[in-house]
Amino acid sequence: MAEEKQIWKAVYIGSGTFIITKPKRKRRKLSQQRAKHPRRGMRK
Repeated sequence: MAEEKQIWKAVYIGSGTFIITKPKRKRRKLSQQRAKHPRRGMRK
């Protein structure tokens, strides 16, 4: 559960390469975004 609370995490691999992990969007915010903005690439 402590891993879930983390916001951003960057792991340095070498020669300027990083693995960046970020939190997933909350379900409530995702549904709000879908309601406001239509699907990308679709016509009216």
